[in-house]
Amino acid sequence: MKISYNWLKEYISLDLDPHEVAGALTSAGLEVEDVIEWESVKGGLKGIVIGEVLTCQKHPNADKLSVTTVHIGNGTILPIVCGASNVASGQKVVVATPGTMIHKGQESFEIKKAKIRGEVSEGMICAEDEIGLGDSHEGIMVLPGDVQTGLKASDYFGVEHDVVFEIGLTPNRSDAASHIGVARDLVAALNFRTGAKKYTLNIPETPEISPEEPMKGISISVEDNKACPRYSGITLSGLRVGPSPQWLQNRLQAIGIRPINNVVDVTNFVMFETGQPLHAFDVQAIEGNHVVVRKLPENTAFVTLDGVERKLNAEDLMICNLHEPMCIAGVFGGLKSGVTAETTSIFLESACFHSRSVRRTSRNHSLQTDASFRFERGSDPEITVYALKRASGFLLQIAGGYVSSPIGDIYPEKVNPAKIRLSYNFVHKIAGQEIEPATVKNILSDLGILLLQEDKEGLEVEVPAFKTDVTRPADLVEEILRIYGYDNILIPDKINASVQPQAGADKDMLQNKIADMLSSNGFFEVMNNSLSRSAYSRIQVPASENEQVFVLNPLSSELDVMRQTLLFGGLETIAYNQNRKLSDMKLFEIGKIYRLINKPLSEQQSDPLLPYREEFRLDLFLTGQRFPESWRHKTEPFDFYDIRYYVDAVFHRLGIKTNQYVLEESNDNWFDFGLHYTSGGSSFASFGKLNTQITKHFDIKKDVFYATLAWETLLQVAGLSTTRYNEVPKFPAVRRDLALVLEKHVSFDDVKKIARESEPYLLSEVNLFDVYEGDKIPQGKKSYAVSFIILDKEKTLTDKIIDQVMGKILRQFEQKLGASLR
Repeated sequence: MKISYNWLKEYISLDLDPHEVAGALTSAGLEVEDVIEWESVKGGLKGIVIGEVLTCQKHPNADKLSVTTVHIGNGTILPIVCGASNVASGQKVVVATPGTMIHKGQESFEIKKAKIRGEVSEGMICAEDEIGLGDSHEGIMVLPGDVQTGLKASDYFGVEHDVVFEIGLTPNRSDAASHIGVARDLVAALNFRTGAKKYTLNIPETPEISPEEPMKGISISVEDNKACPRYSGITLSGLRVGPSPQWLQNRLQAIGIRPINNVVDVTNFVMFETGQPLHAFDVQAIEGNHVVVRKLPENTAFVTLDGVERKLNAEDLMICNLHEPMCIAGVFGGLKSGVTAETTSIFLESACFHSRSVRRTSRNHSLQTDASFRFERGSDPEITVYALKRASGFLLQIAGGYVSSPIGDIYPEKVNPAKIRLSYNFVHKIAGQEIEPATVKNILSDLGILLLQEDKEGLEVEVPAFKTDVTRPADLVEEILRIYGYDNILIPDKINASVQPQAGADKDMLQNKIADMLSSNGFFEVMNNSLSRSAYSRIQVPASENEQVFVLNPLSSELDVMRQTLLFGGLETIAYNQNRKLSDMKLFEIGKIYRLINKPLSEQQSDPLLPYREEFRLDLFLTGQRFPESWRHKTEPFDFYDIRYYVDAVFHRLGIKTNQYVLEESNDNWFDFGLHYTSGGSSFASFGKLNTQITKHFDIKKDVFYATLAWETLLQVAGLSTTRYNEVPKFPAVRRDLALVLEKHVSFDDVKKIARESEPYLLSEVNLFDVYEGDKIPQGKKSYAVSFIILDKEKTLTDKIIDQVMGKILRQFEQKLGASLR
């Protein structure tokens, strides 16, 4: 939001440096993100003066040029070559002296002393488009003869210099969405800084409005008083629509608003002054001379000011005449009812619309306007008539005409100001230090909050309707501390805190431990949006269409549900990077997923909890090459065993023993092939190579290996795990190898499981170091080369014991797996 310093000074007597004002606003909670110098004419006409043409002769070497001498004051006479056909001696003209920067449109250039076709030229006689004063380039500007020679052009043309504050307005501060609102905060902040009531807020008075030539006015009816608590309007006739005066154009242009015509400009001016949006309707478009505030049937067609036909929702509040809609209430006007150059009579609307209604409509139609910006944050129902009178006074001054109807005002249920009891002890408790009662009262008074009663313990106040977010004592303390300044709250010498023991594992510590471990292994952590696309439910992945949690007011159609999986965000990240030639990635994300709770409607209605559940997940992604391209490494893409290695590494880092859980082949259709760990028949870790059809959907051309782990389940298991120290064995281990011929369906996990069951005490490790299929291996079979590490911690192994162990293991392989030695 942009605020003009010159405009602020209409409500406060200020002579402070703009940067000091910016500091005061920021400390009061209106963060000034930028301070911008603005000039009504680009460049401020610096270096440009009024001159008098003394002589004008035809250029000896060019038919279309003239050689002139121009007096620019203080006895200085410049020779200037001019190409304009209308230049003549005796004229008062606008002269750019050497060193002046000329800003013409988007181009800029410096005036320098030069020779033009052999003649010296020390300046430029300007046309209006060359210095930003108009669009004409038919010739140089010729001024009246009584203009003082040597006068600065900026003084003659009244160039205005301003400073604009770019304020990052928080959503709760609807009261500060105007120059008067910002001025109110500034008065409070400056008075607190000076310790005296030095500054006051001067709110402009409005003229009394009464019809001069009463005619049949516009009648008003409101069918939805909840969506529109108050609706005010007045009719003005005999207006002349045209350009606004320069002062009004300057005010709007300084804050980035393009002037349109005097009627629209006045409504914009009053909105940015008071925070109350206004809308002007051409009376000719109000059929039946009746304005109806109502909702229309679903999919009613309506063409807005931008020429776009929109289909209305049944909940959209509309401003209508007797037969058709004219405006989307609080958001955007209609094409047919807008003010044009032919308009002579207008109906001026000033209303209070419910913030939720405007917010919903604005989101549904993706329409963000200055009016909706204010209504969405909450508007003041008490200011509608004041804004009407303020705008009417301006229009009567600059557009002529007269008031042709009394003010119509529909306000069935007056909004009563909130009354709040505030104790000084509560202020001290929240602030963390004692604040003098006099300071509390002064700050609240400067903010427009009325003191009703006071005693030793505290006070009772009445909060004006424009402070829509102040409803509790805590809100009042926030208002006080904004002005008092959080920097003025002293930091205590010591902080007291009660430390409570936490049962089980420290979740944050374990999360940081795993994040550090993965980062140390070359992974990058990603944090994707918790919102996703409902269309993703059609992809065959771990997401169900009937479990989607839809957002009631989505920011866009592409972010309309809460994510059911971290997979889509990860694939979007991979696609984004691969499109930028970064194809080798190791990524992980720890975040929440959301799924609807499948309960009967009766149970959902009786359940006070939200109808969805949240789960933390840890997802890993591998794609591209295992190592960066180098002469030391051959090109090796990631494979299935890489993703399994990192899953097991996470388990190991958490102290989880994988042999305690069942590892099975995954039948999930989002994997081309994969495995999952299960506990009690429920999967808590799945990993494998993603289905190629899924990666193609994201235009990812390389294989992606993916793992998803139920993080909270892992933490529960990790909390039960213990790490024990084992002494280094005193006796040597022995290795024996077997080359087993097995059926193709037999997995290494089957081999390892049977081996450990056969010898649970002496068998230390079982490893697979070669797999072979081909010549000399029967059809349908394969060969596993397996190593066995045998260790007795109590004594040295003998050949006899080793042979007994290996014989027992081999017999089990033969009986249970049909294995044979190769």
